[in-house]
Amino acid sequence: MGHGASRLRRIVREVAKFGAVGGVGVLVNLVAFNLVRHTTDLQVVRASVIATVVAIVFNYVGFRYFTYRDRDKSRRTREMTLFLLFSAIGLVIENGVLYAATYGFGWNTPLQNNVFKFLGIGIATLFRFWSYRSWVFRALPAPETPAPAPALQDDQAVPPKTKQQVP
Repeated sequence: MGHGASRLRRIVREVAKFGAVGGVGVLVNLVAFNLVRHTTDLQVVRASVIATVVAIVFNYVGFRYFTYRDRDKSRRTREMTLFLLFSAIGLVIENGVLYAATYGFGWNTPLQNNVFKFLGIGIATLFRFWSYRSWVFRALPAPETPAPAPALQDDQAVPPKTKQQVP
């Protein structure tokens, strides 16, 4: 199996784990959004921002301890700072889509709110996947492979192994 195939397998596994955490995070986000929306008088985008923050906290725990648990943990402050920075950008992307639909186009029914909230989550997820794997949860350096053994000269040939006699 070549290096390319094993790299592809690692990426597929990473995308699957990211998707599992993200999928549950989307449910957390949408449930929190609808709960806040229907139990308070907050405007739609404010309710969405609260739900996004709840999902960000959930996702950090899932990404750190499931998706990227094998990644570098030596610089947690840097990791948290970058995670929050990129999450905030994702929050703006996600809620910007909802804001544009609601206030720019007047699409403000509960169904439309959920459709554009979901669309915003999808667009922001592409950004988050790239930024989290590139900047936040950095891969540990690959272990160094030992240097190949020097080639033997003909006069240094290793004798063939013989079976040991069993008494």
